Amino acid sequence: MINLILLPILIPLFMGIILIFFHKKIILQRIFSLLSTSTCIIVALFMIDKIKNAGIQTVNLSNWDAPFGITIVSDMVSALLVLTTNIIAFCCILYSFKGIDSERENYFYYSMIQFLLVGVIGAFSTGDIFNLFVFFEVMLMASYVLLVLGNTKIQLRETVKYIIINVVASALFVIAVAYLYSVVGTLNMAFISERISGLGDTGILTVIAVLFLIVFGLKGAIFPLFFWLPGSYNAAPIPILALFGALLTKVGVYSIARTYSLFFYEDSYVFALLGTLALITIILGAIGSIAYNDVKKIIIYNIVTAIGVILFGFSTFNTASLTGAIFYLIHDMIIKGALFLLIGIIIYITGTSNLKSMSGLIKRYPLLAWTFFIAALGLAGIPPLSGFVGKLLIIQGAFEESNYIGGFIIVLSSLLVLLSVIKIFVKAFWGDESDNVTKKPIKTLLFPGCILVLLSFLIGIGVEMLLPYISLAAESLLQPENYIHAVLKE
Repeated sequence: MINLILLPILIPLFMGIILIFFHKKIILQRIFSLLSTSTCIIVALFMIDKIKNAGIQTVNLSNWDAPFGITIVSDMVSALLVLTTNIIAFCCILYSFKGIDSERENYFYYSMIQFLLVGVIGAFSTGDIFNLFVFFEVMLMASYVLLVLGNTKIQLRETVKYIIINVVASALFVIAVAYLYSVVGTLNMAFISERISGLGDTGILTVIAVLFLIVFGLKGAIFPLFFWLPGSYNAAPIPILALFGALLTKVGVYSIARTYSLFFYEDSYVFALLGTLALITIILGAIGSIAYNDVKKIIIYNIVTAIGVILFGFSTFNTASLTGAIFYLIHDMIIKGALFLLIGIIIYITGTSNLKSMSGLIKRYPLLAWTFFIAALGLAGIPPLSGFVGKLLIIQGAFEESNYIGGFIIVLSSLLVLLSVIKIFVKAFWGDESDNVTKKPIKTLLFPGCILVLLSFLIGIGVEMLLPYISLAAESLLQPENYIHAVLKE
């Protein structure tokens, strides 16, 4: 019998292979893609319940016990991220029925989404540092294809940049893993943690920690390594942009959180470095979001801001900040997916992403306007939406460590984030109707965005129900001995 925690990886893997053989039968591809993500959502819910009642779940492949074999691990952090990933993928696939052109759909579009999910979910679930690299590469290869589909000039140019950056990051990843293996003699993440705890304070571990920060910082878009993100993501069609913006950078964030909490939790220097870089990331992301009049770039720079907020919460590394960081990570995945899908509708209606060329949309599209307004408030962390609790806990954690500057920067960034998205709301929806606004059917396109905005609202008002699960996730990072015990059965 296949272990439950393997299904979120195996289902999209086999579905992606099956869809290759039906790449001309679009209706079948759509149905099978939704069926795949729906099944994974149900499986993830069962996983979360099992982890809550029975603790961290593991499976050793090929009957090789850890640390000698490959281990898949599902704790509350990974299970919550697997659930969120599949919800976002479901909504992006649903949006693609009308939001992606037939030329792209016919070229293995849905297969590549499934393979992308294999990489993302595999990265969230692996207990082996080298297989983290493998799942990264699966994710990246699928993203290369999705980014270049359509063959436009801007896509080709930005895909070349994207590939070069990620090839460099992947090479550094292998080097970092090799250095780590030379020190500890194992690739199992739990056993690495156990071995490192017995080494004491060595300079080589700090070097390896910084090297991992460079690798995952490139993939997660932390300062000064986010330079590639605005251009590359801006080139992608909306449903692909929503997938990338909600998921890909979060894999880098998760990788920093997992490796630092397991390997380098005693190294105060690397946590201080991470916190400093995170605050600079917040500032530059917020400045970028208010500097542009392009709706896509405004939300893309808000990705950068959110990455900084999450990593700052993690770098503080106490119960409040870790709980807030995980809560905010899940919130940001959902709300970014919603916002990208909603601005996609605005671009579809007006034929442009330039705010200066659109206005008056609220007269013909009031539901779109108010859905976007709620999503904008959620992004900025206005109560009772989902972003508020996460930010509040991160700020509380910062104040507990007497880091008042960090807390103040997060509060200030919230105001700038709110300003950036309210600018879209005011300029695009209010005023006289611009000439390029036409009446178009948008119900099918709007539905997926509404699902995600509603989910954000429900998370915000249902925070007391969710907090026990988020607290378990934070405990998994804060107390690595629980993870080690579950994997090594000690």
